[in-house]
Amino acid sequence: MKQENQMNNKYKILNLYACLGGNRAKWDEVADIEVTAVELDPEAAKLYQERFSNDTVVIADAHQYLLDHYKDFDFIWSSPPCPSHSRARFARKNTTTAIYPDLKLYEEILFLENYFEGKYCVENVIPYYEPLIAAQKRGRHLYWANFILPNNLNERKSSIMEGKDEVNKWCEFHDYDFRKYKGEQSVQKMARNLVDYEVGKTIFEQSLGIINKSNKTQLTLF
Repeated sequence: MKQENQMNNKYKILNLYACLGGNRAKWDEVADIEVTAVELDPEAAKLYQERFSNDTVVIADAHQYLLDHYKDFDFIWSSPPCPSHSRARFARKNTTTAIYPDLKLYEEILFLENYFEGKYCVENVIPYYEPLIAAQKRGRHLYWANFILPNNLNERKSSIMEGKDEVNKWCEFHDYDFRKYKGEQSVQKMARNLVDYEVGKTIFEQSLGIINKSNKTQLTLF
């Protein structure tokens, strides 16, 4: 598949747990890409397809899809669900139902590190426990990748607080109308958890060995 990718000059990307594609929004500015997005929520998948009409959208279990199709791609981004790891939920442990940390996060990291021949990035929150696998901490998130991330991910700062205007403010911040979503998930949580598109762009650039002007002092691996 790698040879085939080189022949058609398309950089093949697998975007797992794609949601509404915050991480993916500016990838087209970086390279000529062909994206397959996997999202289990049909409503989110529908809106993702509307937003990125040229992407292939698959409604499926992203964890299993990775196992079945990882050889078909050059770059893989994964943002597994974070609630079972989050410090915010753990802080409410006396008022919420106890749950196990979802170790699929670490299954994917170990799998990608040992099986995948391309570049990968797995993103999640800083957990309430010591991470089981060392990660690169940037801002409020941890990243597991087989390349060094810049110290500055160009993340835009947001001071949006909970309130009646919260969704409107997130719509403006992400340049996307979250009010379109009519599914079962909380619109507020989706908006809060969407990866900043500048972060997604910076990490993708770094995976390709492209150094942004704001990261001139950051050494590339390539």
